[in-house]
Amino acid sequence: MPGITIVGLGPGNPHHLTREAWEVLNAAREIYLRTARHPTVAGLPAHLALHSFDDLYESIADFAQVYETIAEKVLDLGTRAEGVLYGVPGHPHVAEASVALIRARAAARSLSVRLVSGISFLEPALEALGLDALPHLQIADALDLAARHHPPFHPDAPALVAQVYSPALASDVKLTLMNQYPDDHAVALVHAVGTSEEKVERLPLYAIDRSPHIAHLTALYVPPLPQASAFETFQNTIAHLRAPDGCPWDREQDHQTLRTNLLEETYEVLAAIDADDPAAMREEFGDLLLQIVLHSQIALESGEFTLAEVIAGIQAKIIRRHPHVFGDARTRVNGVGEVLANWEKLKAAERVAAGHSAEKPDKGVLGTVPPALPALMQADTYQHRAARVGFDWPDISGVKAKLHEEIAEVEAAGEGPETEAEIGDLLFAVVNLARWLKVDPESALRSANAKFARRFRQVELAAQAQGKEMKQMSLEELDGLWNEAKRGEG
Repeated sequence: MPGITIVGLGPGNPHHLTREAWEVLNAAREIYLRTARHPTVAGLPAHLALHSFDDLYESIADFAQVYETIAEKVLDLGTRAEGVLYGVPGHPHVAEASVALIRARAAARSLSVRLVSGISFLEPALEALGLDALPHLQIADALDLAARHHPPFHPDAPALVAQVYSPALASDVKLTLMNQYPDDHAVALVHAVGTSEEKVERLPLYAIDRSPHIAHLTALYVPPLPQASAFETFQNTIAHLRAPDGCPWDREQDHQTLRTNLLEETYEVLAAIDADDPAAMREEFGDLLLQIVLHSQIALESGEFTLAEVIAGIQAKIIRRHPHVFGDARTRVNGVGEVLANWEKLKAAERVAAGHSAEKPDKGVLGTVPPALPALMQADTYQHRAARVGFDWPDISGVKAKLHEEIAEVEAAGEGPETEAEIGDLLFAVVNLARWLKVDPESALRSANAKFARRFRQVELAAQAQGKEMKQMSLEELDGLWNEAKRGEG
């Protein structure tokens, strides 16, 4: 009768076929194999007529399309009066994309689907590695992993990567893994598990694509990192701090009490960046991350939002605002200028989509700039956003002319509020010049401040070495010490 029977052929040793599978195979006249390149095939009942879809792997470059084609062919075969027996390596529900497609589409053709279980590659792989799958084994597909830029699993639990069938694929897999694991992280290639050719090859991550043993029955085992490093583990730590058996200080905090901590940690990050100190940056980024996760945990406990919602929101926003990266070819852009122009259009569309009312008015292009930003940074942000919508000088000559104009107005200003206003205009013009010269004014001033403090300290020390107090020294003497400090910096 019409219908589809899908039988799992096990990991490779015919002795691993289940009793049910053997009975189904013995009762059949023919079988369609996803691939005949599987050791179990040699041990199938001798009377079976064997057909395979191996030719599709040669004629179709894209694996997703291969599985689409196989699924459609199996569905067509299933409409025959005798139906079809379809054989797949391992278990039908472990790393078998064609099976998922067949099951999803069978109902539309009024076809029944029977699954005959088989031992997957997991059981003999775990035996070969001496592992227990519980509590945290993670499973990934090599093709999916190779197509990513970062692994979809976390580094605090072991992972098993299936179907690492070629050195080229192994190379792509290792590049993705190196975004999370050290190059020399100790891993293991597991070859032909459950067969007489079984081999466990232990080697550093960077060398996996150099293995001469890689074939269609190869998997990769990735042990956890030696020190807890997963985002999920860190979330659990912060949640523990806030739990009844946690830290009294952490339990007392709320968004307002932590406001100063967040600001301080942000400035400490900036200081590490200004110092170009990677070790300090690593530490300070961790301190800043603590604040974000702690605020999110407090919000969760208050029923405001979860950290998952925070990440989901920014994930969706980033993808939405980068159609030139995540969209189709029609959204491609040429250069940063087009990116920024599109960015403003997308943000404007978001404001329209959000809807406006008396309670929630449209804030405009500049309305979302945080009022608490440092003044130089705020001015720079205002000018960048205004420029993106066309409000800008045509070239830098207008910027320089405006700067000289503001200097003249400062010189002509009277005392009090008028001078303050003109100084503000002058600073705003300086920020605009910095923007045109592609200099971050906040960072430039912080560097200048640090340089002044460093040189001034040298002047202080030089004066002390001479047994003098600075306030008693002449301007010429101090200027000489200042110049010496400058020369001392090379």
